[in-house]
Amino acid sequence: MCTFLTFKIHCKKVLYLSKEVILQSIKIFFMETKYIFVTGGVVSSLGKGIISASIGKLLQARGYTVTIQKFDPYINIDPGTLNPYEHGECYVTEDGFETDLDLGHYERFTGIRTTRNNSITTGRIYKTVIDRERRGDYLGKTIQVVPHITDEIKRRMLRQEERSDGKEEIGYDFVITEVGGTIGDIESAPFMEAIRQLRWQLGRNAVCVHLTYVPYLKAADELKTKPTQHSVKELQSMGIQPDILVLRTERHLDDGLRMKVASFCNVDLECVVQSEDMPSIYEVPVNMQRQGLDAAILRKIGIPVGETPAMKPWHDFLEKQRQATGEVHIGLVGKYDLQDAYKSIRESLNLAAIYNNVMAKLHFINSEDVTCDNVADKLNGMAGIIICPGFGQRGIDGKIVAAEFTRNHDIPTFGICLGMQMMVIEFARHVLGYKDADSAEFHSGLEKSAENTDSQRLIQQNFVIDLMEEQKNITQMGGTMRLGAYECQLAKGSKTYEAYGEKEIIKERHRHRYEFNNQYMAEYERAGMKCVGINPDTNLVEIVEIPGKRWYIGTQFHPEYSSTVLHPHPLFMSFVKECIISQ
Repeated sequence: MCTFLTFKIHCKKVLYLSKEVILQSIKIFFMETKYIFVTGGVVSSLGKGIISASIGKLLQARGYTVTIQKFDPYINIDPGTLNPYEHGECYVTEDGFETDLDLGHYERFTGIRTTRNNSITTGRIYKTVIDRERRGDYLGKTIQVVPHITDEIKRRMLRQEERSDGKEEIGYDFVITEVGGTIGDIESAPFMEAIRQLRWQLGRNAVCVHLTYVPYLKAADELKTKPTQHSVKELQSMGIQPDILVLRTERHLDDGLRMKVASFCNVDLECVVQSEDMPSIYEVPVNMQRQGLDAAILRKIGIPVGETPAMKPWHDFLEKQRQATGEVHIGLVGKYDLQDAYKSIRESLNLAAIYNNVMAKLHFINSEDVTCDNVADKLNGMAGIIICPGFGQRGIDGKIVAAEFTRNHDIPTFGICLGMQMMVIEFARHVLGYKDADSAEFHSGLEKSAENTDSQRLIQQNFVIDLMEEQKNITQMGGTMRLGAYECQLAKGSKTYEAYGEKEIIKERHRHRYEFNNQYMAEYERAGMKCVGINPDTNLVEIVEIPGKRWYIGTQFHPEYSSTVLHPHPLFMSFVKECIISQ
């Protein structure tokens, strides 16, 4: 239930509306929380995250408060140690938790700020239950998947959890829960059992949305519904009847095919919605609204549908996208050759380009292949370069070569996290004259050696990027880095200061163990690389830039995590704008 203060604010929003609207608003405010479960069948990667985010956006447009959470069946505690080739980008919340990349979609679509409570894995569930057993909370009982694991899953799904700051979780009108994986997977079974139990416990306060795939067979020139039928039967065998079906398809489905699916799957025709391939993922909410997905959800729950919201800001954005003329070519220098590894960066660039009235053409440039001999060819035709984040030594030489080339040729360059560190190392080697300049990350045996004092280490190697003091005694991997949102004070008159609209204090999300070595700060400043963003509490260098260049900025933080559809990040906006001018 929402606080009284929240209720007062809510009432202010409807003060000048009609009596009927006010009464409906009050009714909504005091209604019980509703739960929407989103599952997937046939194959993975159908876009459950996009559909979940779209549902959230549509319900927001109707005035409801929404949160979206992701339950993943893998046993890892979080995706922080997972290879990007296996799991794609590791997204970071403001409260410092490493999460699934779908949370990026949730935030970009809805503008909500997720927390550690929005991303749950099987590993977290089991760890919680095992910790309780070790404390003796179960009084010697045999611990089983049912009821102990499923009860913990249900507790999390119902948001019976405290926030990371110790305060009670705020109330929501709708809680959307996406379950990762595919129906029939062994590891998903406890989640399905938890949903089955909740469906009966919650009654009309719960709705199940099932996403399936309708393949097209070219040889037969037919769309096939049998995989969908089998997927629904698999779901029914677990005791769950889907209320709404979203059919992922590459071709338009006619009413006859939708009626066939409705008949064989025991779903109302109006609740069979198709999700066709769209030119942009940001058109999906509008497509879902056009087909009445949000209206179908409300009817199933028993809430009056009312008028269809205009969603003007969203439509204005889509119109900008359609009207965008011209292109801007931007190269991403990194080592992970798959789009999901840099998902938030790609989306941030796309959004910034649209708001600058162009379309971003992004080109991946494998840093392992970049050398002094071929860098000119590799970067040819690029209006700007992103030096991508990452961990480990593989591919760093190519990033350093790219940073030197763009600095010497005054190409707009944006270094993020490790990318910023490579810009710093490059500057030390070729401007400051420290040929051995490097990061302690690539000499991990040295920085953890008890025999080496700080002064001895510096004699042995110029670590212009060094291990953070607070990280030197940490041995556990995973969520032990400097994670989450921290403040940064900007230097007045810098390009970064101007990009942020002349704000003095900003707050951005981090994910790193190593930092700029402040012992070298004065040398960098004298040579022309300015430290224009400093954490006011720790004196950590957050941003470097070279004022004499068009746009040469590196950030220790990840600005891509806070860029949304309606509020693109100012640094990406500034960077893309300069790329357009320079091409």
